[in-house]
Amino acid sequence: MTSHLVDAAWDRIDRWLLAHAPRTFATLAPPARDEDIRATERELGVVFPPDLRASLRRHDGARPGPEAFRFDNHDRPLGLRGIVEATGFLRSCAADLDEEDAVGYWLPGYVQFGAYEVTADGVAMDCDPGRDTYGEVGRFFDETGTRFGTAASLGAYLTELADRLESPGGPALVVFAGRLIWESPLGHLPEWDPADTPPPGPDAELPALGLPDDPSERLKVGCLYGLDELGALVATLPAERVAEAARRQARRLAEETGLVAYPEIAEALAALDSGTPDTSPDGPAVRRLRAAKAAATTRGDTVRALAAVELAHAVRGSAYRAVAEIPTTRALYAPLWRDDLHADLGNPPLPPAPDDVFWATLRNPAIDADAYADWYAGQP
Repeated sequence: MTSHLVDAAWDRIDRWLLAHAPRTFATLAPPARDEDIRATERELGVVFPPDLRASLRRHDGARPGPEAFRFDNHDRPLGLRGIVEATGFLRSCAADLDEEDAVGYWLPGYVQFGAYEVTADGVAMDCDPGRDTYGEVGRFFDETGTRFGTAASLGAYLTELADRLESPGGPALVVFAGRLIWESPLGHLPEWDPADTPPPGPDAELPALGLPDDPSERLKVGCLYGLDELGALVATLPAERVAEAARRQARRLAEETGLVAYPEIAEALAALDSGTPDTSPDGPAVRRLRAAKAAATTRGDTVRALAAVELAHAVRGSAYRAVAEIPTTRALYAPLWRDDLHADLGNPPLPPAPDDVFWATLRNPAIDADAYADWYAGQP
């Protein structure tokens, strides 16, 4: 085994996090006790490889939440209790399968030590000394089961992670407000040259964009979930500041995707800047964006299809919708979208990531948090 690599890798990971992402470092748990590790092995009926023991002696997992330390595949390392719960759940799933299907899905001796959390996916290790894959790192997927070969050992796995952290300029590595975030942006946008495309005629069949009749329709809280602490800013800053950020975000999106090359879009952005947006549900800019969505969908260009929808909300004056959803489109190709949005909001101090109580007690007439308020009112 390579347990000596585990300590060396954690030294490097801890050092990097302390220097660059202290909020993420703070989510790493203290060491697990040897007696607790042995008790967990007995409870699961497995023998942890020395690498896994060594890792748990450094950090007994990481605390969940938006600031949590995660491996570069977005899995949060689990502590002993989490390992028992996740492994037990997968064992119960495998118990419902016939013997042949269970072999490729989940076998006794497999242990999940990192969880994706959105689904049951996560990193796994074979903890059966009688198998050739003992000590290997693999991954469990809901739909396809468990596959090993991710790394020959946890020491090698953590060493590769430390290498990625220490390699400057990695496209998927982002630090924002003291926390580590792994992004997966596209390498580049597909080619797009729309400037000489004639406008759609009055009889053209164009896709709907799902626009509300009233651009000032209240924004559902769920639209802000992915923004974390930036979502709390959007919810609490003055409406004028949000509107300014919406204009800036819309122009970023239009310029980056090339959609600003359409004269109708350039004119609509100028009208938005001057405070005179065309709020009609099917004005020239909206019709152009409907045509752009159709063309992008035909090309398989997901980014511009989404950009067309979000720009339509923006140019009609739906400021909160634009600020909430344009960043999710830009996240597909712009790893530093959080820094851009924070700058467009004026770079105010960042609050903590919002929780249910934050939304329940929010008093912003532009945001629909009624369900949270009703829940909170019913609490003892």
